[in-house]
Amino acid sequence: MREGPLPVGVALPPAHARAAAGWGRRGRGFSRGAHVREAVRVAPPRGGGAMELEAARRAVLAAVRGTRAADLPRLLHWMRNTHDFDEFVVSNSDVVLRNIAEDLRNRLSVEAMFTSEHQAVQKIHQHPLPMIHVDAFLYDDDVVDSLCEEGKMSRSYCTECGSYKTASLEFISHSFSLMELKFLYQHVLPDLTGKVVVDVGSRLGAVLFAGYLYSSASQLHGVEMNADFCQLQEMMITKYEFIDRIKVIHADICTQPSLLQKADVVVMNNVFEYFLDRQEQARAWEFIACNVRKRGSLLVTVPSLEESLSKLQTDVQLSQWVEEVQLNYDVYMEKDVDREALEQIHLYKIL
Repeated sequence: MREGPLPVGVALPPAHARAAAGWGRRGRGFSRGAHVREAVRVAPPRGGGAMELEAARRAVLAAVRGTRAADLPRLLHWMRNTHDFDEFVVSNSDVVLRNIAEDLRNRLSVEAMFTSEHQAVQKIHQHPLPMIHVDAFLYDDDVVDSLCEEGKMSRSYCTECGSYKTASLEFISHSFSLMELKFLYQHVLPDLTGKVVVDVGSRLGAVLFAGYLYSSASQLHGVEMNADFCQLQEMMITKYEFIDRIKVIHADICTQPSLLQKADVVVMNNVFEYFLDRQEQARAWEFIACNVRKRGSLLVTVPSLEESLSKLQTDVQLSQWVEEVQLNYDVYMEKDVDREALEQIHLYKIL
């Protein structure tokens, strides 16, 4: 494995990841108008060859400028909202991840939690405001909308029985969404060729599967305490033939010092708060800080380290352990970006 610190910054991902440039929602705009389709029809270049970028850009602009003034607003609306371009921007990796999500949905309850998660279930029920667990990897907004229409899920609750007063339910997820996973591997992390990634609390395996598809990481290790989730991950690893680079370890992360010490990237997404009491959280964070020490390695957290540690009594000295790397959240150009969700992702370099 190549040694030395990882370069930090926005790096070009592998070709198969760069192909995944976007995923829009169902087209709600002008997607079926024949006259609009006619307006953007552009003749191929002479000789039948494919146009290069600059020629294609000029052709598109020429088509827009050649559109009747009365139709131009409708054309632009269609271009912003249509789903007709999906065949050009959706990669095979996106499709595979969506297939995995569908497979997992069919094996889990809507809340995607096991009764074996005693502490997490109890904490959600004790929350001062009504809260439900909606796994962001399994359920994007379109799927949630469909479930709400079918009466299987609700976005709101009644504040007074028998009245019309309602309020929005708080959703919590312990998994990254597809959007967040692509942002993580294509815009947050550098080239991972030959590197080791460790996902602490790998749950359904979303970080591992996305790392396999969107990066060239040589090893992707998931550490998960819950045996039920380990079994689900193993089923997907076998079905989708990820076994050559992904390994799931059924263990408490505090029993894996050597794994953390060799990791080039450690990912921690809402990993302790809902699963450990405060004393256990403090112990776990101190263990992480003692063992994630490889100079130049990277730590990805949701939420920030400051927020995670703010309510705990620990000996962790952040200024002596990590340096936060500022992320460019505007680099993610796909439709329907949840900017607030992306801003919860924090990147740190180990000092």
